[in-house]
Parts: sequence; C-alpha cells; structure tokens
Amino acid sequence: MSLHVEVLGSGPPLVLLHGWAMHGGVFLPLAEWLRDRHTLYLVDLPGHGHSRDSTVPLELGPCARAVLSAVPDAPWLGWSMGGAIALHAANIAPQRVTALILVGATPRFVAAPDWPQGMPVEAFESFKAGLDADWRGTVERFLALEAFGLDDARDRVRQLRALALERGAPSPRVLAEGLRLLETTDLRPSLPALAAPSLWIAGRRDRVISPAAMQAAAALRPDARFQQVERAGHAPFLTHPQTVADAVLGFLDAPRGSESPDADPRGNDEPEP
Repeated sequence: MSLHVEVLGSGPPLVLLHGWAMHGGVFLPLAEWLRDRHTLYLVDLPGHGHSRDSTVPLELGPCARAVLSAVPDAPWLGWSMGGAIALHAANIAPQRVTALILVGATPRFVAAPDWPQGMPVEAFESFKAGLDADWRGTVERFLALEAFGLDDARDRVRQLRALALERGAPSPRVLAEGLRLLETTDLRPSLPALAAPSLWIAGRRDRVISPAAMQAAAALRPDARFQQVERAGHAPFLTHPQTVADAVLGFLDAPRGSESPDADPRGNDEPEP
C-alpha cells in the first residue's frame, strides 16, 4: 500500500514528516502559516494515520524510499522520529532532498558515552518495557513528556492525545518498531558529508530531545543553522506555529551558502524570564 500524503497550499513543495505515534495531521497548525507560500506534503508514515495498513516496515531505509516515491524533489521538514527519516533520505538521495529542517530531532536519540546529550538509556528502556506491558499507557507517558515544562501542559497533553487518536492509534507492533528505530539509529557519521543545508529548530523546554543535542548536531555541519524557540517544548510548531513558520520561511528563502551555525540560537520568541 502506498503512503497517504495530504497536499495543501501552493508554491514550491515542502515535505513534512511527523514523529512517533502521530500522523501528518499534527502539522495542520503550522500549515496555516506556510500554505500560502508552499505546497505542503503532509505524510502519514507507515503504520500511522491513514497509512496504518501500509506494508512498508518502519525502518529508516524502507521509510525513506517510500516517502521519496510519493513526493517531488523538495526540502524536507522532519519532527522527532521523522527527522531521522529525513536525514537518511538526504543521505541516500541528495539530489531529491534539497534542504533539511529538523524540529526536535537529532542524528542519535539515545545517549552514549560520546553522546551524553541523548535520552538516558534507563529512561528509554523504561519506555520499551512499558510498551510491552501497557502500550496505551506508554503513549500517554510519552505525550506527557512532550508537554512537560510548558505553561499549559495539561491542555497540550489533551491536544496531543486528541491528535494521536484522530486518525486511529497505530498498532503496538508499529509503536515497537518506532522505538527500535529510535534506539538503533545513529546518523552522526553521515553529517559531515551531508549535501543539503540544514536548519535545526529546538524548543528550549524540550524534555524528549535536548536542545544541547540539536546544537551539537548542527555544529557538525559548517552550513547548518540552529534556532531555539523559548517557552516551547518538543512540538514548537503546535505552541508557536508562527515562530516556527518564520524560521522555516527565512531559511528556505535565504540564498544558499548564507546559512551559519553562529545564527541567533534563541529564535525570535520573547526571552525566558
């Protein structure tokens, strides 16, 4: 089964890939700020949303190739798990992925001795164990972690829960495959050879992906740019869609070669008190 792709807007194409346990509809608040300038391709990854019955395995290579076959040449925006898939696609098809925007995403999700910025191994193992015992409860815990530290955390958890179930919950098998993808992926060695310019957008209060991990990843690329959104968590495009849209449009409109890792890392939101 081919992947479900929702197409919105007009203008140059932009592909958007969602994170674990979600679907392309999670980007609709951001799409309202982008659709007048870009044709948006909101992808439901295998096993998620309207691609629930897809037979494509939730693995980097098959997922990247499936998306590449469903969308035109374009910049890709990947959130969380979708960021890893976008990075891999840019590596295997550099002529197809013309730029990268990574939101709450890193080349390696889990911590390692040479990557202390990742999620602690113990915390990740707890999610894996919980998935076997109570997959619904584990998804709830993950959604709560995504909203942790926000001023309106309870409202955001309700919003994320509604979004996650809007197109039907992914199966426990797919959820387990997604955690395995996050656990085993390490794309750091590929970053120095990455052809696509990249923008890394972090939420300052993100408790899933450390902003320090994103800044460290951006530092591996001479043409990468890092931007931090204040008062935002793991999904800054939900809480600050205009801020994220402005960052995306500014990056995509910039003349190639003008990206700089020394760009303002705080974003254009108001400062943290």
